[in-house]
Formats: sequence, C-alpha cells, structure tokens
Amino acid sequence: MTDLVQSPARFERVDKFERRRGELADATLATLGELGYARTSLREIAQKTEFSHGVLHYYFKDKIELITFGVRRYKEHCVTRYDAAIALATTPDELAAGFGEALVDTLLVDTAMHRLWYDLRTQSAFEEVLRPTVIDLDHQLQDMIWRVVKTYAGLRRTEPGVDEFAAYTMFDGLFENCLIRYVSGDGSVVETLRAQSVWLLDTICRG
Repeated sequence: MTDLVQSPARFERVDKFERRRGELADATLATLGELGYARTSLREIAQKTEFSHGVLHYYFKDKIELITFGVRRYKEHCVTRYDAAIALATTPDELAAGFGEALVDTLLVDTAMHRLWYDLRTQSAFEEVLRPTVIDLDHQLQDMIWRVVKTYAGLRRTEPGVDEFAAYTMFDGLFENCLIRYVSGDGSVVETLRAQSVWLLDTICRG
C-alpha cells in the first residue's frame, strides 16, 4: 500500500528536476541555434555556456533530448504568438497588418531559434528519433496559421481557398526563405516578409 502513496517531497523533487531541465534548455537554446544540430554535442554546448558537461549530462542523456526538449518548450509557447493579433483585429486590414508585424518581429528577435527549428526538421528526415517531436510541432504550427487564416476569412466574409496544410506550407515556405536571406545579410527581406505575408493572406482568402 505504501508504494502507491506519493509523498509531497517526491513530487517536489520531480518538479525541481523538471524546472532545472527547463532552465538549462532555455539557457542553451541560443547557443544551439548558432551551432546547429550537426555540430552540437553536450560537450560543445558546455564549452560555449556557463554550464559544465557534467551538469548537462545529468539532466539530459544526449544532445537529442536537450534539443528536442528545448525546441518543444519554445515552439509550444510561440504557437500562441498571433493570438493577440487575432483578438485585437476588427477588420481584415488590421489582422493582416498585425500578423505581418508579428512575423517580422519573430524573424528579428528569435532568429537563432528558427534556424535551429528548420535544422532539426531537416535532420528528422534522416533521424527517426526526431520525427515525433517535429511532426507534433508542425501540426501545432499548422493550427496556429489556420486560426489566422480562418479569422481573416471570417472578417472578409469569405472562405479560405486552400486547406490547413496548404496554407501552412505557403506561409512556412515564405518565412523559411526570408530567414535564410536574412541570416545571409539581406536586410531588405524584412519588408519582403511583411508585404508578402499580407499579400498571401489576402490571396488565400480572396472570395
């Protein structure tokens, strides 16, 4: 019977362990984004952060666990990024403008994280262990984009001309290409992303 009773102290230890994992993952994500998946090991991460290799290895068995844990934490937070634009918009133009600005903002602020995400997604074509995380997060991101598209269509009193998968693929392709050009030094791509996201939203929902 006593084996079935979970003491408060045990739950506290588990919570503390998970909190520490979260802190370590958050603190190393920028480094991971700079190094990329292929060039990253726990030892290399330790060399570029304040954390020792022993500490990282205690909380994560390998780089895959650390990277997938960290990216999942980040992406599950960012899937609500455009909810404010949806909630505040009263016209199609307001929503399109708010959405475009939010895309530009995350391109500029979260560059390293997006680099890591696309790197991880590419690697999942070769490493099966990465696929469940990538597929799950892709579905969440698809739902995020679809909320924007459906709301915009509702404000225009039309229906989207494509389904969820096609809409996500279009916006994801636009964003990834702008990201690549941005990290290559093309600052003009910021305005391209802003303008083309508005155009694409309007095109998808044109009645």
